[in-house]
Amino acid sequence: MTKIVYITGCLGFIGAYVTRACLEEGWYVRGIDKCTYAANLDLLDEFNKNKKFVFEKIDINDIPFLYDCDYIINCAAESHVGNSIIHSDEFIHSNIHGVHHLLELIRLNREDHKPVFLHFSTDEVYSDIEIGYHKETDLLKPSNPYSSSKAAADMLVLAWSRTYNLPYLIVRPTNNYGIGQYVEKLIPKTCKYLQLDRKIPLHNNGTPVRNWLHASDTATAVITIINSGLTNEIFNIAGHFEQNNYYTVKKIIECYYGHKYDEIDEFLEQSKRPGQDMRYAIDDSKLRGLMWYPDKKFDEELHGIVEYYKERFIW
Repeated sequence: MTKIVYITGCLGFIGAYVTRACLEEGWYVRGIDKCTYAANLDLLDEFNKNKKFVFEKIDINDIPFLYDCDYIINCAAESHVGNSIIHSDEFIHSNIHGVHHLLELIRLNREDHKPVFLHFSTDEVYSDIEIGYHKETDLLKPSNPYSSSKAAADMLVLAWSRTYNLPYLIVRPTNNYGIGQYVEKLIPKTCKYLQLDRKIPLHNNGTPVRNWLHASDTATAVITIINSGLTNEIFNIAGHFEQNNYYTVKKIIECYYGHKYDEIDEFLEQSKRPGQDMRYAIDDSKLRGLMWYPDKKFDEELHGIVEYYKERFIW
């Protein structure tokens, strides 16, 4: 069955991959983006070639009504932890107020057809975990303004579902990577600092451990979940490739210069982040029960990603 979907934040990193995947399914996509600093406007050249795509530049808080649709896939969010620590207002506006507004639009939509609200959360809502893996039923214990804003949004979704019988899906992916990510994130940021011959700031000596998932695998997970027909469920999405940030940066430097380094300390500048989570790790066996598995391998993809940023200076 051909679906009609809204995708908010369609010009953002993950939103773009999800938009591409939905169009490849042959679905009608109404893309929404307020075009912040992290939006990639060049993507419109690609998406507008598809007759099933329409675009609207608007803040999700200002959407006046909903056209007929089956799913609202909410990728719109402020997502940089460091920015949230400095100024949290925009995170509250987008990640909490924006979700509230979308839920109210669904609530006030016609009674005979409520679209499913598929909300992008994050593994960061669980906080860190020294050993083992967080499951979807675990307590949320966010550590910083960004993750707390996402956890608050999750609570809104669950409450609106119970009170108003709104159908929902919540997905909690781990660290995403891939071509097109904005330069405030670790991989493109490291490439940019190498371009500028500057020291790479690395939190906590690079000891925090992150689990990496390619954005295209995140997008296929969304398609799998939608095609399952399930609603009122939460799904973790994990790549199951984890390493500390020191080794991630080491691999980026080696890809950038084309040879191995025993030590990379000469490239690094140590920094500290308040409320730093030391290890994210999630159990996605529930999703894998739907026969979804990640296709991309971090070490195989990294060279191409580094080459992409090496050839492009992103302001």
